[in-house]
Amino acid sequence: MASLVSLSLLTACTSGDTGGKKTADSNHASPTDQSVATTSPHTTSPSGQVPPELDADETLAGRQNPTSGNASVAYKEGKKGDALIVAVRCQGQGEIKVSVPSVHVSFPLECLANEVSTTYNQLAVSGVDRSGTVSVAAPSPIRWSMTIGRGVPTKEEPPRTQ
Repeated sequence: MASLVSLSLLTACTSGDTGGKKTADSNHASPTDQSVATTSPHTTSPSGQVPPELDADETLAGRQNPTSGNASVAYKEGKKGDALIVAVRCQGQGEIKVSVPSVHVSFPLECLANEVSTTYNQLAVSGVDRSGTVSVAAPSPIRWSMTIGRGVPTKEEPPRTQ
């Protein structure tokens, strides 16, 4: 079930198989503008040698093929109003830190030793329509890849009562 929350804090750092996009946890990243985020972690068995794929209605803005250690990936300018999608795939025990310095957003991702984990994050904050970089700080034993895209922000759903 898709769920989206408008937050003053943007976050995304969960792991586990969800099978779909879901609301991000609110304990990890902190942009200064109002933002919208979704994250979709998967612990399936895609090849660790292939960067994550975008949805059919999203456009490619940047990509990093599998690597280890630290790296920064440039992404292209997008249309005003589009969200920035940061999809990261990793394998190896430990934590990596993903940051988008131009919009003051960062979040940790936990990687697993014997599983390939993929996490999709959608950022809809002021300034994501401009070009920039996404930086990853990772211990050398962790293999990771990343795909950066652009797409229409997921619509916010009102809170539900039970």
